[in-house]
Amino acid sequence: MRGGRTTTGSGRVAAALLVALLALIPAAGAARADTLVPDSREQITLSFAPLVKRTAPAVVNIFTKTVVHGRPLAPFFDDPVFRRFFGDGQPFGMSRERVQNSLGSGVIVSADGLIVTNHHVIKEADQITVVLSDRREFDAKVVTDDPRVDLAVLRIQVGSEKLPFLLLRDNDEVEVGDLVLAIGNPFGVGQTVTSGIVSAVARTAVGVSDYSFFIQTDAAINPGNSGGPLVTMDGRVAGINAAIYSQSGGSIGIGFAIPANMVRAVLAAVNSGGKPVRPWLGLTGQAVTADLAASLGLARPAGVLVRSVDPRSPAAQSGLKVGDVVTSLNGRAVDDPEALLFRAATQPVGDRVTLGVVRHGTDSTITFTLTAPPEDPPRQVTALSGRYPLSGATVANLSPAFAEEIDFTGPPQGVVITAVASGSPASQVGFQPGDVVLRVDSRDIAEVRDLKAALGAGAGGGVGQWRISIRRDDQVIDTTIRW
Repeated sequence: MRGGRTTTGSGRVAAALLVALLALIPAAGAARADTLVPDSREQITLSFAPLVKRTAPAVVNIFTKTVVHGRPLAPFFDDPVFRRFFGDGQPFGMSRERVQNSLGSGVIVSADGLIVTNHHVIKEADQITVVLSDRREFDAKVVTDDPRVDLAVLRIQVGSEKLPFLLLRDNDEVEVGDLVLAIGNPFGVGQTVTSGIVSAVARTAVGVSDYSFFIQTDAAINPGNSGGPLVTMDGRVAGINAAIYSQSGGSIGIGFAIPANMVRAVLAAVNSGGKPVRPWLGLTGQAVTADLAASLGLARPAGVLVRSVDPRSPAAQSGLKVGDVVTSLNGRAVDDPEALLFRAATQPVGDRVTLGVVRHGTDSTITFTLTAPPEDPPRQVTALSGRYPLSGATVANLSPAFAEEIDFTGPPQGVVITAVASGSPASQVGFQPGDVVLRVDSRDIAEVRDLKAALGAGAGGGVGQWRISIRRDDQVIDTTIRW
């Protein structure tokens, strides 16, 4: 197409060349048994239209409204003397509140009105409206919302009506090169379909959510597509479109979808009437680099080198040790910690799993039953106040369950700072949420009661002087504070 006109002669030549090239493909290597290569002009001109007609009615538009409570336009409006004369309302008709609108997409996954979308589409929304493909509108309620995987499940009330819906595909069946469609509402222009291929699977370096394991596609995904499905040629959902890599805000052919197996895990929790509970492996590890692979005698740099194992975990009780390299879970390859985390998160609590492990150059397996993370010790959330540097900090006991809840990625042991009040002594000193208090003066801190006892005993290092040791990320910081 050039300037709105079609050059038919060049089109015939291009088609002939394409047919000739495609004819050579089977000779270059064996194709997947269920994959066919076009071998005629008629096959080349096949359309996605039948697939779109079958799947698009199950894709919805999502509109949200959020009331944002802003600060007054001038600081003196909050002055007590000013409010004494003008009252508590905003003077001169100036409101502190404004309504923020946003849009996204979703996909119906059950005939009774259950809809999957992204967490960031409905985050903090006060009102959620779902618009079906036939333009009918429904108020939606959040059934469950899981920020850590950027998924949310909504429900609309449709009475006895049966809505069109899409089934989920096992994303491990999806291969690089498979054709896919992305359906959604980009930029609010209305339902739009784009096509492309699966560019990569198991992308773990995206950093969009805590469980980074994505399907990459070159099907055009733009703002507003978030929450819509990535559909394979059998009409099933391979993933939920969640993010793009872009320098301009528009699509450049690098989009990412949350795999359907994670969606299935979230839906399983909804169907059982609870919030998603992910299994606890009880280990931390690092990716195996080329240097590590050479030193460990591995054939290639892949797997997770175990750095710590919680002795309470079923993995430890089944024999996993520090220094082991985890290479697979239930036969699925694990190339880095993010892949291991994803593989475990898509398994139900109570299932038995098998880890492929390399120990001292020898392959072995470890089998155990997945359990929910325990809350041991109890969290004991405490707001600290007093004449000491940690005043204004809120602290709690770390446990596997609490660490999962607050998205704490380090070893789930010790006393963690969960919040720091603005302007407080703890804020002025520089303490941050996520810091783990290790020692105060000469006292080791294992639980909140140890910290309270150490603070209550006063500064042991001299009048107005405190020695405090914290762990921030992987760094231990020792500091002496004069107070």
